[in-house]
Amino acid sequence: MNRPRARALRIFDAGVKAADPYAAVANVIGDLEAPATIIAVGKAARLMAQAALERFPKTNTIVVTNYANAKALKGADVFAAGHPIPDENGTLAARAVIAALRSAGGPVLALISGGGSALLPAPAGQLTLADKASVNELLLGSGLAIHRMNLIRQQLSDLKGGGFLSLAAPHPVTALILSDVVGDDLSAIASGPTVAPLGTAADAMALLHQAGLWDRVPQSVRDHLMGAPAPAVLPSSRNILVGSNSQSVAAMAAATRGAFVIPAPVEGDVADAAAFICHQAGLGTTLWGGETTVILKGTGQGGRNQELALRIAIEASLRGWTKWTCLQGGSDGRDGPTDAAGGIVDQGTLQRIAKAGGDVEAFLNNNDSYQALKMADDLLITGATGTNVADLGVLIRSG
Repeated sequence: MNRPRARALRIFDAGVKAADPYAAVANVIGDLEAPATIIAVGKAARLMAQAALERFPKTNTIVVTNYANAKALKGADVFAAGHPIPDENGTLAARAVIAALRSAGGPVLALISGGGSALLPAPAGQLTLADKASVNELLLGSGLAIHRMNLIRQQLSDLKGGGFLSLAAPHPVTALILSDVVGDDLSAIASGPTVAPLGTAADAMALLHQAGLWDRVPQSVRDHLMGAPAPAVLPSSRNILVGSNSQSVAAMAAATRGAFVIPAPVEGDVADAAAFICHQAGLGTTLWGGETTVILKGTGQGGRNQELALRIAIEASLRGWTKWTCLQGGSDGRDGPTDAAGGIVDQGTLQRIAKAGGDVEAFLNNNDSYQALKMADDLLITGATGTNVADLGVLIRSG
C-alpha cells in the first residue's frame, strides 16, 4: 500500500478507535446504580454489554446486534438480526426485549447504538414484519434524511420513539448512547427508544406524501397511521451520550498534525457533498464527518460512502488535481448491503476503471459504485468494527 493510503487509513482508524463501545461504557458505568435488567441494542451492543456486565455481573441481559457482530457473551442472551433490512430474527429479538421490559422488576439500563432501528422491528398494531420491511426499503431509497426516516419508523413500532420507556414503566431507565446520527439528536439514534418521538402519525403521513411514497406503502400502513391514537405521555429517563461522530472527527484531527477539519457535518446528496468537500479542501489534509444520502435509481451494489468516494474522484479530476488520496468510510465497517466500508480513491482511480473496461457514469446511473471501485481495486474493506458513529472522511492532497 502506498504511503498516502496508509496514512489515510491510520487517520480513519483513529476515528473508529475513539468510538470504541467498550471504553465508552466503561468510562461512565462506575457512577450508575445497579440495574435489574440490561438491554443492549445496535451494532455496538455486544461490546457495550460486555463492559456493563463486568460492572454488574449476573444481571439479566439481552443483546441484539447485527450478524457480523453477533458473538456469544457470557451472562447475556445474544440475538442476531437483519440490518439494514429488518428480518424475522429481529422480530423474535423484539419480543424478547418487550417481555424483559415488562417483567424488569427494577431499574433498566439501556445500551443503545446505531442500527437499533432496523434490528428491533416491533410492528405496532396489526402491522406485520413484511409491512415494516416494505416501508424501510422505500425509505432507504427515498433520499430522505435519517431523522425523517426515523420519524416515520417510530410510528410503526412498539419500541421506537419512547416505546421502550412505556414498556419499562414504572421502573426508571438509564440509557448510555453511542450516536450514529449527525448532530446527536437522541430522538433519532436507533429511532429514539428512550426519548420522546420525533413527531406524530400525522407528521409521518405528511412526510410520506411529500416524498411521493404514500401510495407506495402497504394499505395496512396507511390504515394504521390514519387510525393512530393521540400520543401518550411518557415517563422520564436519563440519557447519557457516550460517543459520537464529532468526537471521532476530533480524534482524527488529534492524530494529524495541521489538518483542516470541515466545521459543519457533511450531509445531503452525495453529488453535492462531493463538490462541497473538494471546494473546502486545499493542499494538505482535510477531515470531515457526517452522513450523506443517495437516491436509488438503479439496481447496482454500493452505498453512500462508496458513491461519495467515486464522485470525489470525478470532482477532483474536473478540478485538475494531480496528486491526492481520499478515504470515505462508514465507521461500522459496512456501507449499504455490501462487504465494503467505503472507498479509497486517488488520481488514478478513474483511469484504472476505464482500463478495466468500466464506464463510471453508467455505474453511477445504476447505483453500482461497488463494481466501479472493485475494478480500480479501491474498495475499503475493514470488516465489522463493532461500533457505529456514522461516516468519516480523509482527503490528503499535495498537487
